[in-house]
Amino acid sequence: MKNRKKRRKARRSLLLWLLIAGGVVILLSFLLWPLKSRKFQIVFDQDKIVYRENYLAEKVDSAVLRKKQLNIILIIADDLGKTDISLYGSPYVKTTNMDAIGLEGVTFNEGYISSPICSPSRAGLMTGRYQQRFGFELNIHERYPKSRLEYFFAKYFIANKGDMRFSDRKGVAMPSFKDMHKQGLPPTEFILPEILKKYGYQTGCFGKWHLGYNQTAIPMNRGFDYHYGFLEAHSLYAYEDDPNIINQHHEDFTDKFIWGKGRKGNCAVFRNGEEIVEKEYLTNRIGEEATTWMKDNHKNGPFFMYVPFSAPHTPFQVTKDYFDKYAHIEDRNKRVYYAMIHALDDAVGQITNMVDSLGIAENTLIVFISDNGGAAYTHATDNAPLKGGKLGNFEGGLNVPFMMRWKGTIPEATVVNHPVISLDIFMTICNILEVKLPDERKFDGVNLLPYILGENKAEEKPHTALFWRSLYHKAIRKGKWKLIKDEKSNEMALYDVEADKPERTNLIDQCPDVLQELLADLAAWEAEMSNPNWPNVLDYKMVDGDAVYYFPM
Repeated sequence: MKNRKKRRKARRSLLLWLLIAGGVVILLSFLLWPLKSRKFQIVFDQDKIVYRENYLAEKVDSAVLRKKQLNIILIIADDLGKTDISLYGSPYVKTTNMDAIGLEGVTFNEGYISSPICSPSRAGLMTGRYQQRFGFELNIHERYPKSRLEYFFAKYFIANKGDMRFSDRKGVAMPSFKDMHKQGLPPTEFILPEILKKYGYQTGCFGKWHLGYNQTAIPMNRGFDYHYGFLEAHSLYAYEDDPNIINQHHEDFTDKFIWGKGRKGNCAVFRNGEEIVEKEYLTNRIGEEATTWMKDNHKNGPFFMYVPFSAPHTPFQVTKDYFDKYAHIEDRNKRVYYAMIHALDDAVGQITNMVDSLGIAENTLIVFISDNGGAAYTHATDNAPLKGGKLGNFEGGLNVPFMMRWKGTIPEATVVNHPVISLDIFMTICNILEVKLPDERKFDGVNLLPYILGENKAEEKPHTALFWRSLYHKAIRKGKWKLIKDEKSNEMALYDVEADKPERTNLIDQCPDVLQELLADLAAWEAEMSNPNWPNVLDYKMVDGDAVYYFPM
């Protein structure tokens, strides 16, 4: 009898342990099961791929090619605020070379970018189309949480402090590894260097890419003959242990991630697909690499130089000689930042001075723009008097430095006050060169040259309205009115940005008719756009008085 009781007890104990073990297995399977969703499956339209390939393969008449002799240099700063340079009012840094592009050509006082974050804004600039048309709405990511356990650990133990937090995700669905590596410029889109190469241009890319890491998106496969730089959003400007380098770290976890990545993987420096060891300060080297290529190739036909500098994006690093120029700045963080901008200005000067010394200034269009506003979260800049900065649709994030120089064609000290956008660069270049663009594609940019040269009526504007959307964070500017709509926090703000550029007074209650008109226009524009091809990972929190806004990244 006792033996039977013992056996029953042993069986119950074994069953209990089996249930516990089974529960643990189920729980671990739930926590460790790879996160992937068909929702983020990226499928490219094969007909559009074939159309693009056929268009690019079409021969251009030799007589047409002989007419196209204008050199083009497109320079992009990274996270440079409008008021971080002296032309737009910075009292801290004298940016002689950047300023000269506008002073010797045209300055756009209301120049906008198509997104307040790096990667999507570059996609719009390179295609001349709102990037939402082809799903490039959010920053691309090299890494997503692989499992629920990793997601919850990251959310609650790594990124649960400060203004950047892991996004709350229903079901915690993430793209598969395969789909993650399809992010970036899709093979269905035409980009500027591909079109210019078709028209006989030599093409070179120097600096930060951040438009995709897969083989269909990298520079050497998207129309560039020559590439020097890195593929990711960031890279070290120099090795951290270099005794000639001043390093400035920040507290947020994204900065720790950037320093941790260093120059590994897609953060490494490449030349024509080969990883190289670059020991010199990267801002200087980008300028040197670009000017050397220009000097070696300018006699071989027209050239297109795309020079996306990484400065002054984090990590904050600068050489001692630049740091020493700002000894009067007590705040070390700001001192490094201003010194980085000074170094950037000198690198821009390398390029513009080479154009002048080669005697090709009257045959070279130089464009300068920043990819978004200054990164206020670094506490090195606040974009004042503009509100906000990178990661938000306030003016500090969208309204950027924007200038062009074409000596002998654009009169010196020209100023354009109408709102324009980075998408216009693509269309302006294509119109100047009389490029026949593909018929089946809608382009959103306009040719700015008539507005620069005063060939239009004074009251005629390049755009009826400009639009922005980053998932739930949206905006429209129409005439003097600007509406910001945040569907995550259910906040809206309406500003008269002609009378109130710093966006201090929310007129949403005083102007209900304007509000409804802008909401209708925004909805009509959204109806033409595609859904994002991939999800965000983080939400950035912005506080404006009693209102809270979020931005997906």
